[in-house]
Amino acid sequence: MRESDVPDDLAETLVTEEQITAKIAELAAAIDADYAGKDLLLVAVLKGAFVYMSDLVRALSGQVTVDFMAVSSYGAGTRSSGVVKINKDLDTDITGRHVLIVEDIIDSGLTLSWLLENLRSRGVASIEVAALLRKPDAAKVQVPVKYLGFDIPNAFVVGYGLDYAEKYRNLRSIAVLAPHVYA
Repeated sequence: MRESDVPDDLAETLVTEEQITAKIAELAAAIDADYAGKDLLLVAVLKGAFVYMSDLVRALSGQVTVDFMAVSSYGAGTRSSGVVKINKDLDTDITGRHVLIVEDIIDSGLTLSWLLENLRSRGVASIEVAALLRKPDAAKVQVPVKYLGFDIPNAFVVGYGLDYAEKYRNLRSIAVLAPHVYA
């Protein structure tokens, strides 16, 4: 879906499809260099990170395995509640593995901070974060992000896997959702 398909729903474009593609190639090169010869497991945080994970995996040249977790702290709202619930846990034993969490967006940092501690407690060899988006002005806790796509303003965004009420995930760019849509 392109922005022209829902022009009244979007306030502004923050990141274009072309910018996303270029950034993923850059991040994949850094990940390939850092994990050369290591057994890397990518863990996507569902549902929002599935598009980013798909493109990132295809941009990597080294062998990797993937798994998925679903955690929630939003419900149907536009702000994180800070209370984390695991909706789907990993299928893979991560003991002794090099884990790279693939996250679509970091808002408050509370969910990701909780997730990092949860996965560290499972005996990983290492754990890092590859986030496509981060909202520095929304941070309540600082979370270390080794591979970062873009810092964006503290606005409610959709597209490229990010949704509002399960819609807009297939938008190819990342755009600010117009307030009248969720008001």
